Amino acid sequence: MVRATLPNLRRLIYRSPSPAISQLRPVTYMPRPGDGAPRPVTLIPGDGIGPLVTGAVEQVMEAMHAPVYFEKYEVHGTMREIPEEVIESIKKNKVCLKGGLVTPVGGGVSSLNVQLRKVLDLYASLVNCFNLPGLPTRHENVDIVVIRENTEGEYSGLEHEVVPGVVESLKVITKFCSERIAQYAFEYAYLNNRKKVTAVHKANIMKLADGLFLDSCREVAKKYPGIKYNEIIVDNCCMQLVSKPEQFDVMVTPNLYGNLVANTAAGIAGGTGVMPGGNVGAEHAVFEQGASAGNVGNDLLVEKRKANPVALLLSSAMMLRHLQFPSFADRLETAVKRVILEGKYRTKDLGGESTTQEVTDAVISKLK
Repeated sequence: MVRATLPNLRRLIYRSPSPAISQLRPVTYMPRPGDGAPRPVTLIPGDGIGPLVTGAVEQVMEAMHAPVYFEKYEVHGTMREIPEEVIESIKKNKVCLKGGLVTPVGGGVSSLNVQLRKVLDLYASLVNCFNLPGLPTRHENVDIVVIRENTEGEYSGLEHEVVPGVVESLKVITKFCSERIAQYAFEYAYLNNRKKVTAVHKANIMKLADGLFLDSCREVAKKYPGIKYNEIIVDNCCMQLVSKPEQFDVMVTPNLYGNLVANTAAGIAGGTGVMPGGNVGAEHAVFEQGASAGNVGNDLLVEKRKANPVALLLSSAMMLRHLQFPSFADRLETAVKRVILEGKYRTKDLGGESTTQEVTDAVISKLK
């Protein structure tokens, strides 16, 4: 009896699954109880186009029923400092989404962006610059991640007037900060299946400061033998970026160089209006438009309501992934990319005439 049953069992076990069974979604993630609870996120609309693009994010999050809710605070770049209740909100929520803040040029008002990074120790800035299908650029196969040290270097803010007409500005590089940004860059490359990390420097001239940064990168690189490591002088780096950007993968830089390199890479890949980014530390993260929001104070964009929301939408997808909601992040990214590929709704910086709301509505219509 048993012998006669065995062939039948084998046939049942090893036969091909039915079409209905094969189409079932596999179990890929088993959440812990409470993982799906909505998370509070501090929202700073910011200045200029900031309220327009953060408003677009709010609409899209509501449309896709994303498990986040916003605690909104009014902060402006002309303030002397970030209000204490805003800092406390970010410390409590661990995550913040912000629009651009105007930084006054010259004078005695310091940048609130820099203040935020220092107070929360957001030591790593990440900007992802990549080609979007359907958006024509001069170069193809661009997919660069610029990881920038965010708390020291020329941004230390240590400036003083020695005598009238002579100003001294100190560039501070420490082994501690250099090692942790290098460690973050290699960890990022390892966890995201990236193949190469390039350290950007000017150690041929600033032999002690940038030399210390390079030494730190070299020490960390030894721990990751599977990732290729190389170095490039910052001026040559800029030339290589505009001629052969596809050669770069992950780039790790001191503070000022990273600002310049990230904006150059963003311009190559389609402009600052489509490049996502964020600032992260051990405890907190702030997500915003990746490259410098030079259009923050563009009154014409605000008046005509034609600011490009794509960069902040993609940054909010990064935020969702940071909060461990990857399926929501994938849905949002896919919807944005479909709108870009279709080409019907684009703001002026991408060659179109669409308003912020038209692009937002198009993204919502593509959500699945």
